[in-house]
Amino acid sequence: MARPTKQQIEDDILETAAALFARHGFKETSIQRVADAVGYSKTGLLHRFPTKEALQEAVTERTLADLLAVAGQAADLPVGPARDRVVITGVARLASERPGAVALLLSGLTNAPEDGPLHEFGEAVFAAFGVADPDCVMDSDLPRLVRIVGALGALAVTTVAMHDKLTPAALADIVEVSYDALGHERPKN
Repeated sequence: MARPTKQQIEDDILETAAALFARHGFKETSIQRVADAVGYSKTGLLHRFPTKEALQEAVTERTLADLLAVAGQAADLPVGPARDRVVITGVARLASERPGAVALLLSGLTNAPEDGPLHEFGEAVFAAFGVADPDCVMDSDLPRLVRIVGALGALAVTTVAMHDKLTPAALADIVEVSYDALGHERPKN
């Protein structure tokens, strides 16, 4: 069996840390907890990321970069069904590759302190869907926010629950269900 590359090791650490940060929060996730989850010693993990804050920053930067890449694919599209489909498809693809990162993104939509990195995730998610400032929406826009959060929640939970069975066809079905949650009619064949 080939030894993992330096990049594969880092990817594993960042993905595992993202999942733990999403589940337990930044404050409650220790370096030891991450080290145990990835099968490294605390010293070995600290060799790659010298502090918990450095690990948190690396996870945050990577997760935000992933989300901004998805948002970039939809940036030129007007707000509406086509844009929503591009974002949902991009997040679904990301969820199949990095479920921990998507769990962290989703946690940014709920209970994120206004000055923390999770708040940045929430803002970026809503911006990808064309919602400029979710804190200042009109009551008439609230159903859209609820649908976005519901669609992403369903997508995240389903991809995590079905991770071992995520075939391209299953992922396409997850995209369709999430797209339906946004309230758009599917294109007629």
